[in-house]
Amino acid sequence: MQKSVRKLRLLPLLAGAYYMVSGGPYGLEDIIGMAGYGRALLLLVLLPFVWSLPTALMIGELASAIPLEGGFYAWVRRALGPFWGFQEAWLSLAASVFDMAIYPTIFTEYLGRVAPFMTAGHRGTLLQLLVILLAVLWNLRGAAAVGEGSVWMMIVSLSPFAILVLIALGYAVRHPAVHAYAGLPVQHTISGALLVAMWNYMGWDNATTIAAEVEEPQRNYPRAMIRAAVLVMFVYCLPLLAVWLGGLSPDRFTTGAWVDAAKVFGGPLLAASIVFVGSIDGLGTFTALTMSYTRLPFAMAMDGLLPKVFTRVNRAGVPWVCIVACATAWALALGLTFERLISIDLVLYGASLLLEYVALVVLRLREPEMKRPFRIPGGLWTAIAVGIGPAVLIFFALWASREERAYGMSAMVFSLLIAAVGPVLYLFCRNCSPVAAREGVAADET
Repeated sequence: MQKSVRKLRLLPLLAGAYYMVSGGPYGLEDIIGMAGYGRALLLLVLLPFVWSLPTALMIGELASAIPLEGGFYAWVRRALGPFWGFQEAWLSLAASVFDMAIYPTIFTEYLGRVAPFMTAGHRGTLLQLLVILLAVLWNLRGAAAVGEGSVWMMIVSLSPFAILVLIALGYAVRHPAVHAYAGLPVQHTISGALLVAMWNYMGWDNATTIAAEVEEPQRNYPRAMIRAAVLVMFVYCLPLLAVWLGGLSPDRFTTGAWVDAAKVFGGPLLAASIVFVGSIDGLGTFTALTMSYTRLPFAMAMDGLLPKVFTRVNRAGVPWVCIVACATAWALALGLTFERLISIDLVLYGASLLLEYVALVVLRLREPEMKRPFRIPGGLWTAIAVGIGPAVLIFFALWASREERAYGMSAMVFSLLIAAVGPVLYLFCRNCSPVAAREGVAADET
């Protein structure tokens, strides 16, 4: 990257990580509807300690020790070799197809609640394509521009929820006789609620793919990850607690229920604000994840595992070919009729996350003298123990995915088939440029 390129500072990095993981309380409605308030709050408070925090600690150590473009791909490649590095990138990019197509849809769905004429018919598809185009243009300005814009979007998008929390808590104080229902909803599934909660807390490693574009990555990554983890937990828990104390039944919570809650406590203006920031969050999350995912093919091309054309950058140091290629793939995915399959997302993402924990342990064994500006306290066994909680949850997600259907088969089988494509692609890509690939391996070994 060019020396003159502006780099992300701590706050923009934190905001970018926030959007890559969360983007706000949207998505929590199903957790409340599946588990009820008490159990949903318990899940959202406890899950970070066995899912988010261990991941944040692992990222803090590896990102500060190996602050390279491509992030988790570079860690796994260094620890386990180019084959597993390729699989790490493939699993993440494959998962992105099931994840990225939904955010333009969220944008149009929330906008349609305020102005349905704007999203009717083909206009909805055109707006979704417009979201992708805006994200592309924004990303072409550089990671710093995306991060700084994310700060302002985060402030704007959280404001209506802050108002909702205050109004709902005030209502609870003025009406102490209101009983907030704490039991299970009529239609309940704790395992389903756990999977949705895991999905809402995943993606912390996405921020690491832009390491070469972050100011003082050795110092800022650990600080940003820990702070973002705490921020997301409060963003999730406070609105839930407020509407619980306000007395709304959990059976009213399905997708979009925050709009109804805002209408009950704050009236139509607050409800319209929630709809508006829902659209903003869809754009913000898509833009931030575009910044993250597009650095993977760039890093792979630099290592000779993809055609050299993917290494091209513009004056801002942005891999524009990667951005255009990924955006095109996501735009084509908009025409598919699949639903958001959380199980597929979790299995593919979980497999890549397990490789990162393996890389953490292997690097502790092979390179004990590596400079680690941030290090998980303790020795090798502590590094192993950090990955136990996430590993258990990932295998639970794999087991649970057997009951969900995807394209005529179980989501587990479908996910495993997608993962199995990775080794075939590796052989094809490596044979396309064996010399460059060997040079990449040699560079890792020096």
